[in-house]
Amino acid sequence: MSGLPHPVLISTAFGMDTVIIGGVPVDFMHVFYTWIAMILLAGLGLIVRNRLTLVPGRMQNVLEAIIGGLENFTVENMGEEDGRRFFPLLCTIFLFILTMNLFGLLPLFEAPTANINTTASLALFMFVAYNCIGIHRWRGHYIHQFMGPMPALAPFMILIEFISHLSRPLSLTLRLFGNIQGETMVLMLLFMLLPLISTLPVYFLFLIAKVLQAFIFFMLSLIYIKSATEGAH
Repeated sequence: MSGLPHPVLISTAFGMDTVIIGGVPVDFMHVFYTWIAMILLAGLGLIVRNRLTLVPGRMQNVLEAIIGGLENFTVENMGEEDGRRFFPLLCTIFLFILTMNLFGLLPLFEAPTANINTTASLALFMFVAYNCIGIHRWRGHYIHQFMGPMPALAPFMILIEFISHLSRPLSLTLRLFGNIQGETMVLMLLFMLLPLISTLPVYFLFLIAKVLQAFIFFMLSLIYIKSATEGAH
């Protein structure tokens, strides 16, 4: 059970629900909508870049407010230098996840983040990214972050920290997938029972929830990068 009971999805119309790879049928719907999100964000970025003015229009005002707020939040929590350096990555993650989340509220669309493969890919990317950032900054000394404050406790702390770090992508994956998929299923059930009366108020609540889930992923990614760039405690 996934998605709202649309009469047809865009992916169905284009025959992209399932593709054959090596003679094996593969569910491709979430990949298709992920591509759409990428194209929309890239197109929006090009449009805004080409229309930047000293007296901003409505679209520029909205985007400046969103991006400016996220940038200030990042700088306040990571410091001026690291905040400016890693903000493009964090902002891209936020906007990408937000766009995919919101697809679940649009007719003919399906939220890619309601598929665990999408959320797992995002979580693994962030897991690799923050560790690479830490290794790049600290080189071999990055291992000290896993050893704890006392050398005698290092063997135990390394094991604990190793498990803790491995749990991060799992947590990111299940939190985003569970919330978006759960909201999708609730909307489907409500739509089947009372097509308009019950779903319209819930749409607004789920809109807030989808923005919140994107921000939570953004904030946790910020925390992981910040911990990787700081020295061992």
